[in-house]
Amino acid sequence: MKVSLNLIKKYVDLPKNITDEQIAYDITLRTVEVENIEKTEQKYHDIVVGKILSVKEHPNADKLRICMVDIGEAEPVQIVCGGSNLYEGEYVVVSKPGAEVVWHGEGEPVKIKKTKMRGENSYGMICAAPEVYLDEIFPSTDETQIIDLKGYECKPGEPIADVVDMHDTVLEIDNKSLSNRPDLWGHYGIARELAAIYDVPLKKLDVTPIDTSSLPPYQVEIQDTNKCSRYVAVEIDGIYEKESPIWMRSFLSKVGQRPINAIVDITNYVMMAVGQPLHAFDKTHVSGEKIIVRNAKKDEELLLLDHNTIQLTPDDLVIADEKDAMALAGIRGGMKDSILPDTKGIVLEVADFSATAIRKTGKRFAEKTDASIRYEKGIDTQRVEEGLKLALTLIKEVFPESKIIKYVDVYPRETKKNNIQISEEFLDTRLGKKIPQEKIEQILTSLGYKVNYQNGVYDVEVPTWRSTGDVTIKDDVMGDIARILSFDSFEAKPIHITIEHSIKQNNVLLERRIKEYLSNRCGFYEIYTYPWDDQKYIQAAKLDTKDALRLAMPPAPELSYLRTSLIPGMLEAIAKNLRYYESFKLYEMKQVYRKGKYSPSSADEVLPIQQHNLTGCIVGKEAKEIFYEAKGVIEHLSLIHI
Repeated sequence: MKVSLNLIKKYVDLPKNITDEQIAYDITLRTVEVENIEKTEQKYHDIVVGKILSVKEHPNADKLRICMVDIGEAEPVQIVCGGSNLYEGEYVVVSKPGAEVVWHGEGEPVKIKKTKMRGENSYGMICAAPEVYLDEIFPSTDETQIIDLKGYECKPGEPIADVVDMHDTVLEIDNKSLSNRPDLWGHYGIARELAAIYDVPLKKLDVTPIDTSSLPPYQVEIQDTNKCSRYVAVEIDGIYEKESPIWMRSFLSKVGQRPINAIVDITNYVMMAVGQPLHAFDKTHVSGEKIIVRNAKKDEELLLLDHNTIQLTPDDLVIADEKDAMALAGIRGGMKDSILPDTKGIVLEVADFSATAIRKTGKRFAEKTDASIRYEKGIDTQRVEEGLKLALTLIKEVFPESKIIKYVDVYPRETKKNNIQISEEFLDTRLGKKIPQEKIEQILTSLGYKVNYQNGVYDVEVPTWRSTGDVTIKDDVMGDIARILSFDSFEAKPIHITIEHSIKQNNVLLERRIKEYLSNRCGFYEIYTYPWDDQKYIQAAKLDTKDALRLAMPPAPELSYLRTSLIPGMLEAIAKNLRYYESFKLYEMKQVYRKGKYSPSSADEVLPIQQHNLTGCIVGKEAKEIFYEAKGVIEHLSLIHI
C-alpha cells in the first residue's frame, strides 16, 4: 500500500523538523514495514509550464512544427514539436535541458539536451503525458497529443510539480505487515499510529454534517445478515460524469489508483483515506423500487466491469435490484450499474460485508480488488459512518448542485467492542520492566482504547476498528504497549538456563535407530508428506474413511481427510517419482490420525488419537529381487536395539 505524507499531515501535526526518513524508520519499528520512500517531485526537476506564443510549419518536416514558447526566462525559447494539438496561447508542459523524460512513454528515462531537429534549433521538449509520468492525471487516447493545461491556474516557468501537486513523499508499505490490521488500510489509520508514536493529537475528519432525518427512505433489503452487517444507500441527483479536481487525481495517481471520473474517484479517494470501500450505481440502472443484498441464484450469471462473465453459486453474495444481480458484493461492480456519460444521478453504497464471504468468493473467481482486500481483513461496521460522511462532503464540494433525494441505513449487526482485563503484574513480567501507569494509559488512549485502572488491573475497552479479530487477548494489548514504546527501549538481557542431566527417551531413540538403519544400511530415502491425503490415493489403497477426521477448511476439496494410514501418501510419492526414476526406495515414519480422544499432557488438552506408523516401498523391475530385499529389511528390523 502507498501512503501520501501530504494527506497524513492533514490528519496529524507531526513534530517540526522531523525528516521523512525518520518517519519511515519510526513507523517501521513500531507498526508496519516501509519498503520504499519516494520523493515525488524529484522526477519533475527542470519540467515547467510553458506558454506557446507562436506556431509555424517546419520547413524540412511535414509532421513537425516550430514553436516559440515562454518558459518564464528572459527570452522566449524555440522548441520543435510534433504534437497534433498545438495552438497559440496554449499552456503546455516543457522539459528544459537537464530534465529526464521517458521518450514516448517507453524505455528508460533520457536526459533532455539542446539539439537540432531537421536543421532547426530546439531548446527542450514540449511533452505528452506519458513522457513526464502524468498519463494517469492527463489521460489521452492519441499518443501525438501533448498536455494542454487549459483551465488550470498556472504561469510560464512555474514548476509542473507545483501545478499537479507533486511535492509529496510517498511511503510504500509491505502489505504482508498489514495483514492483521484492517484499521491501517487507510491513511487515517496510519495517521492514528503516528499520532501515538509522537504523542500528538489526531485531528477529526474534516467533514460537513449532513441532516438525513427528513429524507424519504431508500428501499434496501438484506436477506443474509451474516454476510452483510450494515448497508447504507443514498440516492443523489445532480451528479454526472466529469473530471475530478486536479488535487484528487494527483493524490490517486501517487497512491497507485487510476483516476477515472469524479464519481469513481471520490469513492476511491474515500477508500484510500479511511479504508472504507464504496460503490456508486447509476440510479437509472436500478430496476424496481429497491436494492436487495442476497445470495446469488444457482447458475446465475453476472457481467463484471472488467468484462468478465462469471457463473455464480448460492454461496456468493450479490447486490441486486428486483430483476438482476448488479454487482459482486464487496469485490467488483457489474456492467449493468456502471457510470456512463449520460449518468444524471447515483445510488451511493457504503456497506460492511463478511470477511470470510468476501475471501471465499474472491478466491473462487480469482478476483482481487482494492475493495475486497480491505473487506477480507475485517472492517468494523462503524467505519461506514466515516466513509459516508467524507464521501458526501466531497460530493458536495465537487458537485455543488447535487442534492440528496433518499437515504437509508440498514444496520442489523453492530461491531461490538472487546473488553480485556490486564493486570499490572502481567505487564511488568512480560515487558521485563515496570512502565508507569500514566504512560500505559497515555499509549492506549492515543491508540483509541478506553482505560480504567483500579486495584492493579487495567480494564481496557478495545476500539471497534481493532475488535474485528486483531485485539482479542491481553497479550495483544501488551504488544501495542511494547511496540509504541519501541523495542529499542527494552534492554537486552541474557537468558538464564540451568543445564541438567539428559533423560533417556527410549521412544525417541528407537525412532532414530530405525531411521539410521533404513537410510544408512538399506539405502532408503526418507520422505515427508502432508498430514492429509488425496481421495484418489485413499481409494487406490482401498481404505475406508469412516474413522477419518474431516478438515473444516481443507486446502482443496479432494484433500479433506487427515490420513489414517501412511500408504496413500506413499502411493502418491511413488507415482510422482516414477516420472523420473525406474527404481528407488522410500520410507516414512510419521503420525496417523483417527477418531477418538486422548490428552498427552493435561486433561483440558484433547486431541484425536495419534499413532506412529512406518511404511516403505522398494520400486524396481525384478519382482523376485524386490521380494527378497524387502524380506531382509523387515527381518533385520527386529534386531534393532537401543
